[in-house]
Amino acid sequence: MHNNIKEGLKDGIPIALGYFSVSFTFGMLAVNSGMAPLHAVLISLFNLTSAGQFAGLNVILSGASLLEMALTQLVINMRYALMSLSLSQKFDSCVKTRHRLLIAYGNTDEIFAVASSKRGSVGQYYMYGLILLPVLGWVGGTLTGAIASTVMPAFVRSALGVALYGMFIAIVVPPAKKESTVRTVVFIALALSSMFYYLPVLKQVSGGFMIIICTLLAAGIGAVLFPIKEGEEA
Repeated sequence: MHNNIKEGLKDGIPIALGYFSVSFTFGMLAVNSGMAPLHAVLISLFNLTSAGQFAGLNVILSGASLLEMALTQLVINMRYALMSLSLSQKFDSCVKTRHRLLIAYGNTDEIFAVASSKRGSVGQYYMYGLILLPVLGWVGGTLTGAIASTVMPAFVRSALGVALYGMFIAIVVPPAKKESTVRTVVFIALALSSMFYYLPVLKQVSGGFMIIICTLLAAGIGAVLFPIKEGEEA
């Protein structure tokens, strides 16, 4: 069983470094959009989800309702519930409910992947160590980006704003090049998003519901076109 907090801290270092760079851009974007640095930091501290936070920021800026925000976060972050159920099968019997609730807070994609790859079971102290540095990296990166955005010259902020879109492209393009299924779903999502942006009737739909509809439709069409048979590796 893996239940050494030092081992968890060591495994969490690469995740923390990656989180710092991504959350830096979130903090910068949030402040450039008119949000106070403190609010950006609180979002990162209590949300801890990159896709959910960037989508949530768009919902906030569009002036959408709380219902739209809740539904957007539910759709985008639903995968965490499934990952938590899967990860719970790796826990040793010593991991009681109170520990599971705390671990669930920090069960992100990367933390789930590292913990799941461990041979044998894992305990709560290993998970606490694994989660601690990534959380500090995520919140610290947001704070650094938010503060930097208030002191950087306008031309630097503009350049980094363009780099942000480059980051999203870098996330999507590699898997899309390798997998035709991913590429098809990406194009479907792009087509749906463009329809909601340009078509007279669809462009009246608020930003929050547009994200929800495009996500569900693209994922649903992808599931129909490329079903994964039972027992087949995803």
